[in-house]
Amino acid sequence: MTKIKLEFEKLSIHRPKERWKLYFVIVAEHPTDAEKMVVTTLPESEIMRLKPSQGNVLHFEPKGEAADGMFIIERDMPADRRMSVRVYLRHSRKSVRTTGEILGEIEKEMGSDAFGTVTNLLGVTGSPWLVVSKYAMGAIGKVLRRIKDRDFGFVSMDEEFGDEFENQTELDRENTFSTGEASIVWSWSTE
Repeated sequence: MTKIKLEFEKLSIHRPKERWKLYFVIVAEHPTDAEKMVVTTLPESEIMRLKPSQGNVLHFEPKGEAADGMFIIERDMPADRRMSVRVYLRHSRKSVRTTGEILGEIEKEMGSDAFGTVTNLLGVTGSPWLVVSKYAMGAIGKVLRRIKDRDFGFVSMDEEFGDEFENQTELDRENTFSTGEASIVWSWSTE
């Protein structure tokens, strides 16, 4: 069966400040249950620190041939050849912010629409994923607003794996987060 993979390649912050403590909140379709979504944060324990010497740009993909970026999701191709993924970018006001802490806050706020955490669900990251009801997705943004971290907004990384993947196995995409204060380059690939 064909596998699909999502990687982050580059993150740019469009603000004058040059010191950031960043993390992503990833929301994706559950690989086996169409009524559910899964949520995690990356990196799992260490916050990404940007310093003035980096010029507000974080490269996840090293220079060189056939280099990979930061692996986010790997799973079997969905039957309808479509994948829905939302990514939120946050700046932590704390020096340490862990996946368990954030998922605990989300789970508490979502109540009966949260179904506990699982691991090794979407392949490569090994991070725990909180399983939530697909119909409670609107609550994720509301819950994140209650966490006292700076919100850079979200970006949709939805993909329909059409004919363009027949001739090319990896396609780069770029978009700006909903606040306009950051942008990201990512790639979807098939194997």
